[in-house]
Amino acid sequence: MHVGGLRTALYNFLFARKHNGVFILRIEDTDRMRYVEGAVENLIATLQWAGLDYDEGPGKGGPASPYIQSERVSIYKKFADELLAKGKAYWAFDTPEELEEMRKRQEASRTPSRQYRRALKMSSDEIRQKLLAGVPAVVRMRVPEATTVAFDDVVRGQVEFAADMLDDQILLKSDGYPTYHLANVVDDHLMGVTHVIRGEEWLSSTPKHVLLYKSFGWELPTFAHLPLLLNPDKSKLSKRQGDVAVEEYRKKGYLPDALVNFVSLLGWNPGHEGEIFTLQELVNEFSLERVGKSGAVFDIDKLDWMNTQHLRRMPDEKLLSLLRPCLKGAGFEGFDDGYLLKVVALMKERVEKIEQYALAGRYFFAVPEAYDVLARRKNWRPESNSHIAEVLSGLKGVDPYDARHIEEVLRAVAERHAVGAGKIIHALRLAVTGVSTGPGLFEIMQVLGREGCIARIEHALEVLG
Repeated sequence: MHVGGLRTALYNFLFARKHNGVFILRIEDTDRMRYVEGAVENLIATLQWAGLDYDEGPGKGGPASPYIQSERVSIYKKFADELLAKGKAYWAFDTPEELEEMRKRQEASRTPSRQYRRALKMSSDEIRQKLLAGVPAVVRMRVPEATTVAFDDVVRGQVEFAADMLDDQILLKSDGYPTYHLANVVDDHLMGVTHVIRGEEWLSSTPKHVLLYKSFGWELPTFAHLPLLLNPDKSKLSKRQGDVAVEEYRKKGYLPDALVNFVSLLGWNPGHEGEIFTLQELVNEFSLERVGKSGAVFDIDKLDWMNTQHLRRMPDEKLLSLLRPCLKGAGFEGFDDGYLLKVVALMKERVEKIEQYALAGRYFFAVPEAYDVLARRKNWRPESNSHIAEVLSGLKGVDPYDARHIEEVLRAVAERHAVGAGKIIHALRLAVTGVSTGPGLFEIMQVLGREGCIARIEHALEVLG
């Protein structure tokens, strides 16, 4: 799922929930050339991960079942026949070569070609004979000439298109499947859709949909076309400049709450300076009237910051449920909840993603196998061996073994040798964790426990000395 698709789904979800409406998931799979096995299941799983629970759709049913368009083909055929009977559509028999020639002519003139309409000069008998003979044919919409198609858009206001600039859109393909345009309009009507909230790229298709609604004599829904998502250089968001799939951000450890919060602000603003929202808070705040027309820049640094904020606000117990699978994937198992909650408390203000507990906080789950080269060169001096050995001796007898008393042991050693405590702290951190940064050293040592720290320091004295 493209992150733009997530934003569209989110805005539909928020609007429906805000107004006690119905959020529908419909699978539009009538383009069989682009069908991908497993895509539907992945899409549903991604929506569930993001917390966007639909009311009607595949697996849930509803009054307009089925919600998979490939299972509704007979419905679209019936409505295509109605348009043919009204003269609002017609059969066309153009060959691929003729279509290519028309496409080139259309590009050159920058206006739609209406040569498809040669079929309008055929008699009903001629058309029937061609269809009976199995000549490939499509049903095209007959766009009225010399008129203007207008509609209101919540985001863009009054929108007008000259009908002469519109193509006679294919409604029913030669394989019997409908195009997006026919299936979309028919299903929106039959499913009682009152609001269509979709990306800006569909704006140019909307006049065709408006004409279809009018051809059937149906009431128009309310349209809202969302602004484009842009790369930092203001080009359209694409894979060339980074990940665009929701699944990729999920794999990288971004929280669903953070990603949803982030995409909610790509084109919409709450009208105040607040930026961090839960899903329910977004429901309470959301309004289509605050969606802007301008493209929204996808700023990965802002997403990282938001992920950090959501991670820090998450209750420790909930965070623990995310941490265990992460640790298991890194090969760290067998730690009880009490121990992990202590680690969470120490690391919570220092991580942007859940995976960093296993990376930046690796020393909580495994004895250092190596020591940071730069930290060793800078912080382990010739006198460090004797200083750390004295600290080790003091730790063996300190009681109780907690951060305050561990610090007292170290400062006493520093005082005896008339050196700054910082020098010993840096060397001791290297011995215990293998790195030069992290939460408070004495708090780390309290969590690791006396025996664990003693074993680490003894090993470091052998290796580093």
